[in-house]
Amino acid sequence: MHSLFGRIAAGFVARVSLLLDLLLVLVALGVASSLHAGFASIALGLTVPAVVTWLVTAMALRHYDPWASERGAADDAAMTSVLVFAVTTVLAIAGIVVRLEGLPNVGVFLLILWPLALGTRFSVFRAFSAQSGPIDDVLIVGVGALGRATADELKAKRRLRVIGFVRYGAETAPAQLKGQTLGTTADLDMLLRTMPIAEVYFASNAVTNAPETQQAIKVCEQFGIPFALPASMYRLDRARPLGSHGVTDGYLHYQTVASRPVAMAFKRAFDILASGVALWVLAPLLLGVAALIKLTSKGDVLFRQTRVGLHGRPFRMLKFRTMVVNAEELKAKLAAQNEMDGPVFKMKHDPRITPIGRFLRKFSIDELPQLINVLRGDMSVVGPRPPVPQEVAKYQSWQRRRLSVRPGLTCIWQVSGRNAISFEEWMYMDLQYIDTWSFSKDLSLILKTFPVVLTGKGAS
Repeated sequence: MHSLFGRIAAGFVARVSLLLDLLLVLVALGVASSLHAGFASIALGLTVPAVVTWLVTAMALRHYDPWASERGAADDAAMTSVLVFAVTTVLAIAGIVVRLEGLPNVGVFLLILWPLALGTRFSVFRAFSAQSGPIDDVLIVGVGALGRATADELKAKRRLRVIGFVRYGAETAPAQLKGQTLGTTADLDMLLRTMPIAEVYFASNAVTNAPETQQAIKVCEQFGIPFALPASMYRLDRARPLGSHGVTDGYLHYQTVASRPVAMAFKRAFDILASGVALWVLAPLLLGVAALIKLTSKGDVLFRQTRVGLHGRPFRMLKFRTMVVNAEELKAKLAAQNEMDGPVFKMKHDPRITPIGRFLRKFSIDELPQLINVLRGDMSVVGPRPPVPQEVAKYQSWQRRRLSVRPGLTCIWQVSGRNAISFEEWMYMDLQYIDTWSFSKDLSLILKTFPVVLTGKGAS
C-alpha cells in the first residue's frame, strides 16, 4: 500500500492531499447513504469501488504529481472535477446494475464532494506545493556580475532552476560562480539539443557581447526556445520603466510563437473538456479493446513510450499495444526496410504488428489512450505529433522548432496523407501550423481528422 501511495502521490504534501480527498469521498458517501435505513452497511459496501476509482483515475491523470501545481487554476479545477465525476459515475452505474433499495443518493454525493474536493485542492495542495521544487530549467549566458545577479534572483523564484551557465568567449568563470559552466556560446546549439531548457537568459553587455549574443539568439530562434535580453545596460534595483509594459525582472522576454494568452486558455479548456468527455463516452469501447488485446496476445494492454514534448521535456505517451512484446528489439533488424525518409521508422507491412493491432492502427483506435495524456497536459488535441528521443537526436536545427509547442493527437500531416508524405514535408507542415496557429484552425483540423480516421487513409 505504501508503494502504491508513492506512485500516486510523491511527497508529503501530495500524500496529505490524497488522504484528505479519500476522507472526503467517504464522508460524502456516508452522508448520501444516511438518507436510508441501514446506511452504514451500504456505505461500507461501496467504499472499495469509490476509493479504487479515485485512486486509479488520480494515477492515470497524475493528479498528485509535484509539478501539478504548475497547472492553471481553471485547469486544476477541471482535473478535480473529472475525478469527482468518475466516482459519481461508478456509483450511478452501481445503482442501475444492482437495483437495491437504499443505495446512496448520487445527486447528494455530488453536491457534497465536488465543492469540498475543489476547496481542499486549492487550500492545501496548490497552496503548499507552490513552495516545492522547481519546474522549469533555465540557462544563463554570461558569467559576469549581471549573470551572477540574475542567477541569485531566479533561484528565489521557486518554479525556476538555473541548470548552468554559458560563457562568452572572452569571459573567465569566477570562483564565486554558484553553478556549473557548461561551455561557451559556441556550445549553445549542442546544449539545447540535449537539455529540456525552458528559457535562455542573456546576461550580456550590448557593446562587448553583441556579435556572440546575436549568433546565440539565432540558435534560440531556430530551436524555438524562449529567451530574455537585458532591458537596460544598467542594473536597476527600484526604478521601473513608465507605462503598462514595465519590466519586472530587468529582462525583456521573447518567444518564437505569438503570445495569445486568451486564445491559448481557450485551447487548453477545450483540451480538458474534449478529452474528459471523450474518455467518459468511449469508456465501453476502451474497455472492450483492452479485453481483446489481453485475450489475443501476451503483454500489457497499454504501451508506454518515452516521447519528447514541449521544449524537449520527455513524457510517457500512452497507446494500446499493437505489437508483439519484443517489438523494440526487432526494430533494429527491420531498419533496412524503413519506408520513410528521415529519422522516422514506418513500414506498411510491419511483421511486429499483431492481427488486432493492425485493425486498431488502421482506424487510429490505438491512439485513444492519449486522451489521458491530453487531460494530463502532456499533449493537446491538435499539435505536431510527439517524436521519440532517437528521432529528435537526428533532427536538423530548424526541425527542432516543432518542439516549441505542446504536441498533439492530430495536425496538418494527419489530414494530408500521413505516411505518403516525405519527412521534410511533414516537418514543414508542422512549422506552418505553429506559425499560423489559431483556435479556429484547430477546430478545422479536428473536423478534417474524422473522415481520415474513419476511412483509415494513409495509415499503416
